[in-house]
Amino acid sequence: MEFKNPQEELERFRSRIAVAGGFVLFCFMLLFARFLWLQVVQHNYYQTRAEDNRISLVPIVPNRGLIVDRNGAVLARNYSAYTLEITPSRAGDLERTIDGLAAIIEIEAKDRRRFKKLMDESKSFETLPIRTRLSDEEVAKFIAHRYRFPGVEIKARLFRQYPGGTFASHILGYIGRITDRDLEKIEAREEEANYRGTDHFGKTGLELRYEFDLHGVSGHEQVEVDAGGRAVRTLAHTPPIAGNQLTLTIDAELQRIAEHAFGDRKGSLVAIEPASGGILAMVSVPNYDPNMFVDGIDTQNWRELNESPDKPMVNRALNGAYPPGSTFKPFMALAALELGKRRPEQAISDPGFFNFGGHHFRDDKKGGHGMVDMYKSIVHSCDTYYYMLANDMGIDNISSFMGRLGLGSRTGIDIDGESEGVLPSQEWKKKRFRKPEQQKWYAGETISIGIGQGYNAYTPIQLAQATAIVANNGVMFRPHLVKYVTDTRTGDKRLIEPEPLRDLRLKPEHVEVIKNAMVGVNKEGTGARAFAGAGYVSAGKTGTAQVFSYKGAEHKTETMVAHLRDHALFIAYAPADKPTIALAVLVENGGFGAQAAAPIARQVLDYYLLGKKPKAPALPDEAAVERDDE
Repeated sequence: MEFKNPQEELERFRSRIAVAGGFVLFCFMLLFARFLWLQVVQHNYYQTRAEDNRISLVPIVPNRGLIVDRNGAVLARNYSAYTLEITPSRAGDLERTIDGLAAIIEIEAKDRRRFKKLMDESKSFETLPIRTRLSDEEVAKFIAHRYRFPGVEIKARLFRQYPGGTFASHILGYIGRITDRDLEKIEAREEEANYRGTDHFGKTGLELRYEFDLHGVSGHEQVEVDAGGRAVRTLAHTPPIAGNQLTLTIDAELQRIAEHAFGDRKGSLVAIEPASGGILAMVSVPNYDPNMFVDGIDTQNWRELNESPDKPMVNRALNGAYPPGSTFKPFMALAALELGKRRPEQAISDPGFFNFGGHHFRDDKKGGHGMVDMYKSIVHSCDTYYYMLANDMGIDNISSFMGRLGLGSRTGIDIDGESEGVLPSQEWKKKRFRKPEQQKWYAGETISIGIGQGYNAYTPIQLAQATAIVANNGVMFRPHLVKYVTDTRTGDKRLIEPEPLRDLRLKPEHVEVIKNAMVGVNKEGTGARAFAGAGYVSAGKTGTAQVFSYKGAEHKTETMVAHLRDHALFIAYAPADKPTIALAVLVENGGFGAQAAAPIARQVLDYYLLGKKPKAPALPDEAAVERDDE
């Protein structure tokens, strides 16, 4: 029988107790070390984390800056309204949710189409509006049933409003929901923090070009929240700063009269202050209603705008390139004087055609104009004179001089998307065509260039700028739409200084010859009927540009298919002695410049110089059917 040794058992027990105690002590030391690490070393870090969990920063979107005309008339403003918004990722069955909402609040088919379009352009976790501008009654109805619709909420939003509807829409542009492309622009400016909570961004026009002026500075609220994320109280409030205000060079009433003058015709008008480059009016018709884009345009309306044969989304003033027709002739005459190719008194005999290489380039007046000097060539728009002149000058001399006037290049106006147009030259043709036989410039191609046909294609703003240069004796200013930007914080105005691009240093006696002839156009020439009885002296030039070539055969505008009819053009400035306005008018498929375009210019100049308001659109002058304005 074996007896246990009590002393040995006691020693073992004590050893076990010591090991266990040491282990427990070690664990407590670890816990204490961790406690020191968390409570002492990492105190500031975890205190910040705790505050972050307790405090939520809620961004406050600033009021977008106003856009006003030169006289303070508001063209773009803001208003606040409630929207019904859905977060697709939290709403479950979307169709069922929308149908349920429609039983409480009116949701039309266009609202569903717009929502679908927004879903295609957005991320599933973003809230998207299904209905905007809810009434107080509709808000109350939804709140009573809110528990039934997870992922649906009412939000107070700021909306952009364009009070004039379609008025000046191509100038103002519009805003839309922020896309990935917009985010790239925001990140490039390092403005991400300033755009938190912002849903919209300028898409076109001034809304895009001056986006970062108009947006303002976002504010924020520090809100204490409970464990469920519900707001308990507001701890601090930093108010937002409204965007800067744009004051334009545009005269809203002049713009309205110019748009009205077109009636239901398509076309464009650009009016410029020659001495500053400020745009007084810039019309492109038909236009569109930018208010359609504020809530997010639905698919049907978007398709109608984009597929319309009238192309209302195209800014014809900046993007439409057209042959200038006979409005090109004063510039050709000026080039001839400056290059020493013609003297004012030098005359040619016009038999009614110009023969080149066995081909007859006909004049529009049968039998010709007889003896024609430079004055008569402009006043009565003699084609033969300019056929011969173009042949004598050569294409590269023509191209070089017209390039100095800004034709065939962007003007640099403060709206994006401007087209260059086409200023033809031998070098241009080499770049334009691939086949060697197409790249060669033929002397016969130069002939039609002289009357503003052939490859010539310029935008209305380029024609207006070139006219302003002549009116301003050879000094070119950059066209601009914004007169100054007002800082809403300080009230300081940042003036957009007139920017002289260059002085062409034209000889005064040469400019005077062209000016006298353009005055003659409106006194005794192709523009005389449109300006009969005007209470001021103006200078101008009519033009008619062929859309479809009849290979020299005669054609009657009234019997042609509408979209093949000639474009009607007119350039002018006034008063003739001290010009304060220069303009270019284009009426697409309008026929003759004297008949369709000049009456529009007359209404615009009558208001600008005399304050005279027309009672009806400038209808075509059916009596002005002379074909000597091409």
